[in-house]
Amino acid sequence: MRKLFILDTNVLLHDPQAIFKFEDNDLIIPIYVIEEIDRFKRDSSERGRNAREVVRLLDSLREENGGSLGEGASVGAGGTVRVYVPERRAQLASSLNPSSGDNAILQVATELKAAHPDRPAVFVTMDINLRIRADALGLTTANYQNQSVQPDNLKPGVIEIVHPELDAFFSTGEITVNDGRLYPNVCVMLRSADDEKRTGLGRCMADGKIRRVSVPAEGIMGLRPRNREQTFALDLLLDDTVRLVTLVGAAGTGKTLLALAAGLKRCVQHGAYTRLLVSRPIIPLGRDLGFLPGDVDEKLAPWMKPIFDNLEFLLISGGKRRGLPELDEMMTSGIIEVEPLTYIRGRSLPQQYVIVDEAQNLTPHEVKTIVTRCGEGTKIVLTGDPFQIDNPYVDAATNGLTYAANRMHAEALVGHIVLQKGERSALANLAANKL
Repeated sequence: MRKLFILDTNVLLHDPQAIFKFEDNDLIIPIYVIEEIDRFKRDSSERGRNAREVVRLLDSLREENGGSLGEGASVGAGGTVRVYVPERRAQLASSLNPSSGDNAILQVATELKAAHPDRPAVFVTMDINLRIRADALGLTTANYQNQSVQPDNLKPGVIEIVHPELDAFFSTGEITVNDGRLYPNVCVMLRSADDEKRTGLGRCMADGKIRRVSVPAEGIMGLRPRNREQTFALDLLLDDTVRLVTLVGAAGTGKTLLALAAGLKRCVQHGAYTRLLVSRPIIPLGRDLGFLPGDVDEKLAPWMKPIFDNLEFLLISGGKRRGLPELDEMMTSGIIEVEPLTYIRGRSLPQQYVIVDEAQNLTPHEVKTIVTRCGEGTKIVLTGDPFQIDNPYVDAATNGLTYAANRMHAEALVGHIVLQKGERSALANLAANKL
């Protein structure tokens, strides 16, 4: 039976293409949603861009339908979309604010449910509070799940295989294993069937063979991996054939430090890339401090301080012994560039090592925008913790980091690792687990 889906404003502001993703069902957009979208169309933010895209899509459907969306236009795989204007605006209840836009949308949903008792009517919203209120009014509700990936459902990027004989793996550096769980760039822990303590670390290559993972004895920029996930991560970060790497993990697991160490080695020491570009979204933790004084660099300094702290640590611990230039010198010469994501739209980034820190604060569309900026020869690394989100418009399931990791993980150009163990300090690990 065809369902009737009533969309809330936040669904369209999150994903303008949502109107094409309800298959052969009937989609209702209350007129009040169009009014709310109109208030966002001049914003320079992601919501503003999505608002403008929604308006353009609806206008094109209107023209294709002969100038009217009031009667419904064909969309998707046999479905329809309709902008619904109620005949009268009845009051939901005296306890609810009659001038509220949310209540007006809820009123539309209740009217449509009453008008179509023989059809399932579902109110779709990403607002948890609004779902609770709709449920209290007897409406069937649903969250918009098209771009939703629960962090617990993310593949860890590591599998364990028990193999009867590992001598060939250790002697030749590769082995062929028939296992349905293998896919390009998945990391493998091989365990001997005869001796559980005898293990080897490898990575499945595009040809299906498992190649032995090795990290230089001296480490990377004076940094040595402390667990198997960090070893796997460094192997992916240093492999130029892997163009996109997603590192997901809690605070203190080494995501940013590992990415910066690999980027410095490949850009500064090896010269494989023309520039190390490090960026992060500007979203405050807690209350914002307001406008900051100074020029652009001075305004950005507080936001980029975590990046500079890690770069200085790496250059102090491993840079001086290798004769590397000072951080200020490398930034002045353009070898290292640190900037916010605000200015990345419209750019083309060829032959660069790009690190996007705190990527869990990005929307799926923003991540797509960033990755599509990468030109020929560019490698991009996305790091973040989906359980530490400061952006009020995404959550652990709808952020761009988990979305990209889930959609891209099995591609030959992509590597993905979930870092499990915190290595910052015993106190940091205790806080991550207990607080």
